[in-house]
Amino acid sequence: MTTATTAPDGAAGAAQSRLGGWIARLPLRSRLTLLTAAAVAVAVAVSALACWLLTRAQLRGEVDSSLQNVIVSTDYLQRTYANCQPTDPTESKNAPPSYYNVQIVQVDGSRCIGPNSKPVQVQRADVAVAQGVARDTLHDAVTTDGADVRVLTKHIGVQGVQFAVSISRPLTEVDTALNRLALLLAAVAGLGVVGAGTAGLVIARSGLKPVDRLTDAVEQVARTEDLTIRIPAEGEDEIARLSRSFNAMTAALAASRDLQQQLIADAGHELRTPLTSLRTNIDLLVRSERSGRPIPPADKEALLASVKAQMGELAALIGDLQELSRPTEPGQSAVAVVALHEIVGAALERARLRGPSLTIAAALDPWFVRAEPASLERAVVNLLDNAVKFSPAGGTVEVRLAGGELTVRDHGPGIPQDELPHVFERFWRSPSARSLPGSGLGLSIVARTAEQAGGAVRLRSADLGGTEAVLTLPGAATPPPGMPDPPRPQEPR
Repeated sequence: MTTATTAPDGAAGAAQSRLGGWIARLPLRSRLTLLTAAAVAVAVAVSALACWLLTRAQLRGEVDSSLQNVIVSTDYLQRTYANCQPTDPTESKNAPPSYYNVQIVQVDGSRCIGPNSKPVQVQRADVAVAQGVARDTLHDAVTTDGADVRVLTKHIGVQGVQFAVSISRPLTEVDTALNRLALLLAAVAGLGVVGAGTAGLVIARSGLKPVDRLTDAVEQVARTEDLTIRIPAEGEDEIARLSRSFNAMTAALAASRDLQQQLIADAGHELRTPLTSLRTNIDLLVRSERSGRPIPPADKEALLASVKAQMGELAALIGDLQELSRPTEPGQSAVAVVALHEIVGAALERARLRGPSLTIAAALDPWFVRAEPASLERAVVNLLDNAVKFSPAGGTVEVRLAGGELTVRDHGPGIPQDELPHVFERFWRSPSARSLPGSGLGLSIVARTAEQAGGAVRLRSADLGGTEAVLTLPGAATPPPGMPDPPRPQEPR
């Protein structure tokens, strides 16, 4: 029994799966047309069915009202009951109209057919009315020759005899009208579905033209890798938004590719100079060893120092490139709540070692930020290195951290106003600083780190000369729960 029950379900599921697969393989235009036609077909079918049912109820209601209004005379019922058989129509007086059937139902279920009437099958409800259980009943029935009729049976008593009289009316007129209405509604529904399918096809073709253009553009980009392709975006609908998004995506990809190519070209240019110098110095050392003519000790020491400096410059440049190539998406780095004042304090110690002749005055208030510790420390070190690099011997570097704003001010030559907009560009170096060591990536790293931490950095010319760098990071002066209390602020020194 289990097999017989589950087999049809399995067959139905397989058929439904095949239908779903077939629909999924159809083009979008065909699916839209099919969906439109199906939706209209369902709507028309529901409307037609509702119309047919309402009309049927109305016609049946009129038949029932006519049955309620039929009056059968007592004389007619007495003769029908007395004879209990059809009489000659010429002898019946006060008989109902010829399209009505009248019969008497007795308590035992037997019937007496009235003149000019057709016998109608007696049902239990009719017997119940004859027995006095029910007052009346209204139902459908069938005559002995198979014609459908509507029957009203009422309890009545004549000269002390209790029985029921059944008055029926053929439903031929109602059924004929309903059949004609059904054919008409089916024809209208068919025309509506065909029209809806045609309209859906036309609408799908016109509506999907922008999608076709977008598809062609995507395929062309994939085939030619030409990111300059743009799609006309007209209007404010979803297709126009998709077109604008595609244009914005290709523009961003083109800009990213241009930046990547520019970065490679700039990195190659920056690497060429130290590599050329390093190669020249190594060639001198190798030639000296092979020729047997030693280089004077002072010159050799200077040459080795130059090689060491160039190696350090290469290592710094590679480290900066690695820092800039790290992912910037949230969750890709170890972001944590860190004490900015502690990071600045550690960077100050390194800066004092690199500029032993300088005076570095610091005033640091506690400030806690959410950032990647290593990147933030590198950014602070770059700011301090810039200040140390451009400060004159015996000069002063002023560092102040208050309210989430780190200010680093030097007393060097400063930066011309026309060069300030370029200081955060990759590999950009001021013409006056090209002879100094550096890769031109330090401030780019600072700007990138500040942006990742939700802050900003800017450079401005300081009063009385020098440059002032301001790094602003969002945070709080108190540590979050679980972190130790901050140390007391450092006094300027």
